[in-house]
Amino acid sequence: RNEIVNALARAALMGARGNSGVILSQIVRGAAEELSSRPGELIDPVLVAASMARAADAAYESVREPAEGTMLTVFREMAHSVARRLAHMERTRLNSDTTPEDQDRMLAGLLEEVLKDGERAVARTPEQLEVLREAGVVDAGAHGLVLIFAGVVAGLRGDVEAPSVPHYAPAAHTRPHHEDSRFRYCTNFIVTGSGLEGRSFVSGLEELGDSVLVVGDDATLKVHVHTDEPEDAVALFEEAGAVQRLDVADMREQIAAREERLGEPGRTGVVAVASGDGIKALYEELGAHVVDGGPTLNPSTYE
Repeated sequence: RNEIVNALARAALMGARGNSGVILSQIVRGAAEELSSRPGELIDPVLVAASMARAADAAYESVREPAEGTMLTVFREMAHSVARRLAHMERTRLNSDTTPEDQDRMLAGLLEEVLKDGERAVARTPEQLEVLREAGVVDAGAHGLVLIFAGVVAGLRGDVEAPSVPHYAPAAHTRPHHEDSRFRYCTNFIVTGSGLEGRSFVSGLEELGDSVLVVGDDATLKVHVHTDEPEDAVALFEEAGAVQRLDVADMREQIAAREERLGEPGRTGVVAVASGDGIKALYEELGAHVVDGGPTLNPSTYE
């Protein structure tokens, strides 16, 4: 078990991209640390509760200024859900006489209820975060977290399909994800070495940009920062260890490409039936295709 959970935690860290990916990697790491600290114990409701509580703590600790209404909030609610249900369960521990089938059934039953609480927590995220409320959406990272748990339940049940998870309408209006950052490059990289202390690099990165995350252990760090000087961010770690998997994305270029893509002729269009030169000119300035409606405003379909 230790080999499996530690390999999974490292894979989550090495593959993490963006804020949500890095936070997810810390959820996995926190759970892995608790699971590997209990040799000889079967994974049962008590151990699940302990690992989720530790995972929630690790996720919050990874962010300098945690925001409510995000995947942090939803995972914390799911961890609290396990703890609450534990207090009312008749059987919470498993012993060596337990069959794998019995273990899977018990954990699936518990996590199905936790999944429902997670769905309710996701639905509440727009109430907690103004940017979500304005866009008319739930938090995407939190929704993804619930989908992962649905997959876990399906695996425990042996089902081909995961439990149904609510779908949500797209945003009422769109806004670039990174518009709140005044910096240009979303920079991610891995640092490997020995005796690494992630917190010691945070202040230096914050002088170069924002959205700073430095997580991992004393042998491997995952670094995320929005900055105009990716090379300076990398230089902070050159004496500490080896920098690899450098990934630099130009956020302004991404936004420009997105706007160009959305503005391509034929992708989306508005046909306005109008009468009078002034009204027609207003619609044309907004980019609409104007059809002269004449005095009846009733042109033919062909027109």
